[in-house]
Amino acid sequence: MSLCFTFSSFCHLYDNASSNRQYPLPNLKATNLHLNFGVADESNHRSIIPCSSTNRLRRVSALKSADGDNHATSPAKSLRRLLEAPGIHLGPACFDALSAKLVERAGFDFCFTTGFGISAFRLGLPDTGLISYGEMVDQGQQITGAVSIPIIGDGDNGYGNPMNIKRTVRGYMRAGFAGIILEDQVSPKACGHTQGRKVVSREEAVMRIKAAVDARKESGSDIVIVARTDSRQAVSLEEALWRTRAFADAGADVLFIDALASKEEMKAFCEVYPLVPKMANMLEGGGRTPILSPIELADVGYKLVAYPLSLMGVSIRAMQDALSAIKGGRIPSPGSMPSFEELKEILGFNSYYEEEMLYTTKTSQPDLNKGYSSTSNSSYSTQRSAQNNPEKKNQTEDPVVEVVTPEILRNYDTFGSKAPFLGIWSRKLRVRITGRDGYEKLDVRIPAGFLEGITNIVPALGGINIKGLMDDAALEEGGKQLLDFNDTMGDRIQVFIE
Repeated sequence: MSLCFTFSSFCHLYDNASSNRQYPLPNLKATNLHLNFGVADESNHRSIIPCSSTNRLRRVSALKSADGDNHATSPAKSLRRLLEAPGIHLGPACFDALSAKLVERAGFDFCFTTGFGISAFRLGLPDTGLISYGEMVDQGQQITGAVSIPIIGDGDNGYGNPMNIKRTVRGYMRAGFAGIILEDQVSPKACGHTQGRKVVSREEAVMRIKAAVDARKESGSDIVIVARTDSRQAVSLEEALWRTRAFADAGADVLFIDALASKEEMKAFCEVYPLVPKMANMLEGGGRTPILSPIELADVGYKLVAYPLSLMGVSIRAMQDALSAIKGGRIPSPGSMPSFEELKEILGFNSYYEEEMLYTTKTSQPDLNKGYSSTSNSSYSTQRSAQNNPEKKNQTEDPVVEVVTPEILRNYDTFGSKAPFLGIWSRKLRVRITGRDGYEKLDVRIPAGFLEGITNIVPALGGINIKGLMDDAALEEGGKQLLDFNDTMGDRIQVFIE
């Protein structure tokens, strides 16, 4: 599915009466802007709205220059090319290296860091100015080092006066950020959608952006500067609009007013210097700004969209649900978490093993004949045996491994020919858990001979003599219910032998 918008052929300079700054418009001749859902249109190399996993090579090629430049580009240059690309670009906010990797795996071309989320997951504290510059830079290095997509870092209020801001910008450059968001709040700062927001004076706010631009020039970097104002809630909409104009004049690359209260206010903001990219903040779960769809935001005039709480919010809820399950004597349902194999793939175990093989030498390969048991080391035992017996000194012995299966076990008459436990191997235990709401949470079958497996699945069964119950039912034909009770969470647990 794609939506196509056509722009008329034009190329001119925009000149604001209050500034000598000019903004060149690209030469767009009947350009078709496709908003692609799912698979990208082959005629347009950029997947504007990522949906599901996108081929990484396609995303990388989307950021390369039209002349076929295959050389590695800086994160900032990749972000600038994204800003020059048509359409709107969506960026979930990450808070650590793993969440950034998931964003990249999902097919997004960039993402933000969230001070709200980093403060929560790194410190377990609210976003009220408690986290420091050093902690944010350290977290940023972990994030940018884990992915190849450009990351826009949350620089809060720069952590001090303009001199501190210059140091902050240089630190974010070295940390590998493609862009930095700087705001005009006083210290201590806080989330823009919370109460009691206060901002610095106009002069100081503009001076912060000028200091950031100077730091960029002095460092020879092209880091993208996103200028944010919180004056909409602290003062007024008119003040916020004045500040964004002044930020653009000072050299900001992207403008951002946080906590706008209506779609009309968002339109008024996007009419300020229309050619300077605007950023929207879709605060999930009940912020001050109305939640608009990507198409609506593109129609209003936005270029970048941040989703700051989605990953953090669902992570917290998932952990709460898992903890409730464990406290109730069971593990989270299989459908609520990835399998162990999926976890290994996400974390890069398989890629690590493949790369490790490139550097494997003959001497570094493990001796598979060497084993270890709780009673003895087989290699050591073999050597001692050869020393004690000269006839075996020049002989090598392979370790003997005996596998005992239920069929073999039946041949042993240790418990007597009519031992009920032995017949259990041919039957299965069915464990069924039904929630208080009536929905089925678990329904699994395991070989009845492996009793330890049951308590691993349902810890609430620990301490119950299930073997004794099975012994009583061993000679009965067909299925039989062994247990039926409610655990401390009110879930119904049933165990059957089939």
